[in-house]
Amino acid sequence: MKALQSVIRTPFMWVEGWLDWAFGPRWNPMYYLGGLGFFYFWIVAVSGLYVYVFFDTGLTEAYESVESLTHSQWYLGGVMRSLHRYASDALVVMMVLHIIREFAFDHYRGPRSFSWITGVPMTWLVIAAGVTGYWLVWDELGQYVAVRSSEWLDWLPIFGEPIARNFMHEGSLDDRFFTLLIFLHIAVPLILLLVMWIHLQRVSYAKWKPARGLALGTLAMLLVLSFVQPAVSHGPANLDRVPLLLDLDWYYLFAYPLVDEWGAGTVWMIAFVGTFALMLMPWLPPRRRRPAAVIDLDNCNGCTRCANDCPFSAITMVPRTDHQPFEQQAKVDPDLCVSCGICVGACPTAMPFRVSSDLVPGIDLPELTARQLRDKIHTLAEKLEGHSRVLIIGCKHGIQSRKLVGDNRVAIDLPCAGMLPPPYIDYVLSKDLADGVAVVGCRAGECQYRLGQEWSEDRFERRRDPNLRKRVPRERLARIWRAPVEWRRALADIEVFQQNLTRLADQSETAGVKLTKRKEPQS
Repeated sequence: MKALQSVIRTPFMWVEGWLDWAFGPRWNPMYYLGGLGFFYFWIVAVSGLYVYVFFDTGLTEAYESVESLTHSQWYLGGVMRSLHRYASDALVVMMVLHIIREFAFDHYRGPRSFSWITGVPMTWLVIAAGVTGYWLVWDELGQYVAVRSSEWLDWLPIFGEPIARNFMHEGSLDDRFFTLLIFLHIAVPLILLLVMWIHLQRVSYAKWKPARGLALGTLAMLLVLSFVQPAVSHGPANLDRVPLLLDLDWYYLFAYPLVDEWGAGTVWMIAFVGTFALMLMPWLPPRRRRPAAVIDLDNCNGCTRCANDCPFSAITMVPRTDHQPFEQQAKVDPDLCVSCGICVGACPTAMPFRVSSDLVPGIDLPELTARQLRDKIHTLAEKLEGHSRVLIIGCKHGIQSRKLVGDNRVAIDLPCAGMLPPPYIDYVLSKDLADGVAVVGCRAGECQYRLGQEWSEDRFERRRDPNLRKRVPRERLARIWRAPVEWRRALADIEVFQQNLTRLADQSETAGVKLTKRKEPQS
């Protein structure tokens, strides 16, 4: 499974790197696949409401009302119909890419399995909503979809009478058919909206909407497409004739040619097996559970920073249960904790300067405690010498540290770069354990734990507590956010950083010599 993920993930990383270069991380569509899908859903909803105002139910009225809207009111009604069509297709594209990307980056296991499992039924709902929309137009394509859908559904032993009997000849349908379709075409998206809301319940700070510029840009693209290539109907449906030439929407109707070629039973088997396999994927193979973060009440002051920074709502604040004079204490749900350590980086008691008491913060990771981190830093620092000593703080899910260590460079990997408490940088530099610290983490938008890179940047820039002290010389801190495929660029960045540290050392020595000369007594 890991080999397959790696094969898929590498092209994603390269494409996302190019899009970062072209648009910047904030406007990179690959980082907002779910948010763009949600945005397209609302475009579909708004444009669908407009089309519904002018839609008439009935065997002949349905087709005529859509044609009138498309051609007589092309400047608005036709554009709305085209937007409805193309935004629906874009929703399918975003949904498929989102599923593939979450699998490739291993964002579907453990506590994330809830979002994955609730996301699988959404694919069925999106397809069902689109298919009923093609029925409503009641042109030759709608006729084909209606006949094949009924034959496909009749294979399942759930209906008393075959549905396909309603489409045997031109007089077998009545206007109630379109009333039922309108109900389904409205009800299914409403159910989809509910499932989308459930889908995000265990994700903190979910990116459910794209950046404004990205949203407006994609909307402009859809509008241009609607004017250049407007959506039009086939000829009117006639159940006494078999349509011979159809322009399929492959985003929604990809399964219908398969039903023609392989039969309804085979396609149902593929659909059921595929859905069942997707639902089981979070447990194939079983995931090794890592120890969850633990709370030390003697050092927890109930500040809420860990709960606010947790990417997956694994930490909640509950009433105090000990003698400490605080109202709240943190509580970790081990079933939701992904052991990323971001909570440790948020804890103000993770202070390496402690000398009078043991280094035990209010929240800690059993796999790599705050004290173990400090001890490892001291051990690594003993290997450094000279004026360009660099301590690299890496990420286990990012660039492999062995590719970055070398001449006067040592590295330690954290579960996430966001685990690093800012005081540790101050500690390393003030204790002269290294001349510079390079924090090397995942590229913006590719953080394994979603918020590690963002929270780290906010802490370094003093936008989020705990922040990096003003006394820390920023020229001795390098922040390198790159994908694993960019390890050569990251190495080049660190080498430039070392050159700058050497230059700073030379400048300090020169300034020290001049100061000494000024203090020498005149002969």
